[in-house]
Amino acid sequence: MKIKKIWFDGDYIYGMDERNNTYRQSLLWYSKLRSASAEERERYTFSTIGIHWRELDEDVSFESFGYEDAEPSKLQRFFLTHKEINVSEFARLIGINAALLRNYINGFKKPSKEREGQILEQIHKIGAEFMEVVF
Repeated sequence: MKIKKIWFDGDYIYGMDERNNTYRQSLLWYSKLRSASAEERERYTFSTIGIHWRELDEDVSFESFGYEDAEPSKLQRFFLTHKEINVSEFARLIGINAALLRNYINGFKKPSKEREGQILEQIHKIGAEFMEVVF
């Protein structure tokens, strides 16, 4: 697939291919594009394999527009929107390998329901601890 036109709307980047098929991806996958101004987003170049924003040092492959997971799962969305959470330390808290947790977050691997529950339980535990803080 080769994208010939792109545009942005809200939290998404859209692409149209040479057959006029339209695709979209969540900007949560691309933090630099997500926080970029409209002017910065317009300064891109097409290559043979994707789109490049030199000023932002961001790339989007043509191939990625065809991925099934263009929309992050709830688990991925949580970590992608809460960059303040140290993934390595969070993984240590729940007793899993940090690289494995990053693979879950980036969509390279999918956690089992049991593992997903373990992660959610720790998120809720931290949230409860935050709720108890009084100054």
